[in-house]
Amino acid sequence: MQNPISPAAEIIVSLVPIVSIVLASVLLFFVLLWRHHENKQRILKGTYEPMKFNLRAFTLLTGLCLTGVGIVLSTLFFLLNGVDWTLLGGAIPLFVGFAFLLFYKINPDFKDKDGHED
Repeated sequence: MQNPISPAAEIIVSLVPIVSIVLASVLLFFVLLWRHHENKQRILKGTYEPMKFNLRAFTLLTGLCLTGVGIVLSTLFFLLNGVDWTLLGGAIPLFVGFAFLLFYKINPDFKDKDGHED
């Protein structure tokens, strides 16, 4: 059986992801450089306020998202292939999500003075 795709098309199709990753990396570099220069100028003018990062919300949201994706992928891979190496494609995000949720639950910084969660 012959391959209906020409060799030139195969080369072009294989170059698309490489070029996309390189262009995205260059774009990300310049976005970060622009942000750096903007922060420097704000510091010089005295208008800079550091961004506050809410670790509690981040761990809860990331844990829920990864657990949900992991459950769906694990179920799908189990139904398609049974117990196989492909099941790791769903088990890895599932257990990383569980780890985030466990961190959210046991982190003492997320509790008030009385030991209750906010």
